[in-house]
Amino acid sequence: MSIKKFILSGGGTGGHIYPAIAIANELKVRFPDSEILFVGASDKMEMQKVPQAGYNIKGLWIAGIQRRLTIDNALFPLKLLSSLVKSRKIIKEFKPDVVIGTGGFASGPLLKAAAGMGVPTVIQEQNSFPGITNKWLAKQANKICVAYDNLERFFPASKIVFTGNPVRQDLLHTSDNREEAMHRFKLDPDKQTLLVLGGSLGARRINQLIAKELTWLQAQNVQVIWQCGKFYFEEYQHYGDKEGVQVLSFIDRMDLVYAAADVVISRSGASSVSELCIVGKPVVFIPSPNVSEDHQTKNAQAVVDKVGAILLKETQLDTQFQPVFADLLSNKEKQKSLSGNIKKLAKTHATQDIVDEIVKLLK
Repeated sequence: MSIKKFILSGGGTGGHIYPAIAIANELKVRFPDSEILFVGASDKMEMQKVPQAGYNIKGLWIAGIQRRLTIDNALFPLKLLSSLVKSRKIIKEFKPDVVIGTGGFASGPLLKAAAGMGVPTVIQEQNSFPGITNKWLAKQANKICVAYDNLERFFPASKIVFTGNPVRQDLLHTSDNREEAMHRFKLDPDKQTLLVLGGSLGARRINQLIAKELTWLQAQNVQVIWQCGKFYFEEYQHYGDKEGVQVLSFIDRMDLVYAAADVVISRSGASSVSELCIVGKPVVFIPSPNVSEDHQTKNAQAVVDKVGAILLKETQLDTQFQPVFADLLSNKEKQKSLSGNIKKLAKTHATQDIVDEIVKLLK
């Protein structure tokens, strides 16, 4: 049997990178001898995160289109052309059996080039509202793996497979790790633990909220693990001097922080939503309003509609945060019911199901 070769591409944020790594890990389980290459944007976080996960990566000179007139926008046609040329060269040299894209700008030229060269391609769309790259690629893709219903508006119905989003396999049994987590983060078992997540790059408005409400949270007998993001760490790290508050730029053991958490405040990027469904903790979603088509609000709303989470918009935080959060903390029944309902939405076999679709293309 010949050695199988796969190229994966996705990046810019953790929401595109971690699903790609999860798929690569599952491909390695099925095809231990396979060769796997990643392709990303040369100045983005995938250039660090992918090698840390044990895979090789090549970078393209590509960036997204800004919504205003910038030098990057003027250079976009040149970057796209350069990336298409380099993608063709990578595909010619590596000779992949299948190319998989998980969104983000680098996956655009790579999958376009692959499809043009007759290599089977798979798109994995995480959001309830697809990004510009995946919409552009959909016509030529062989399969489109999705995590939300009603995406026939954007993609050819015959290519859509409902799989859910790939997540890290270590999140499937977080409850088993609670004791280790309490010990590792030196937590007080008599207090409720709040986990604050702003996405891989951090979230300014959530950080401002927590800084403003910390004293109030401490008065509610809450201890806080606060992932503020690397861009904001210098600004907020001094809050970690307060009793029962830990400020982290990045969390490398998500399984342990989820195990430790009693309640979660989070952005509602697709990967975060999928992970939170699997770990089944009561969550308050604060969607980012600065994303295309407001897709984070739509992601969160899909869970709220099933009574699986609470949604607070950034504009509601000043007036609504304290009453809504105080009610959640004091109401154990509500915590239990939110937890049970969000868990029902979990797609625990998503990664395997996506790889099943990739395997079909090998035949």
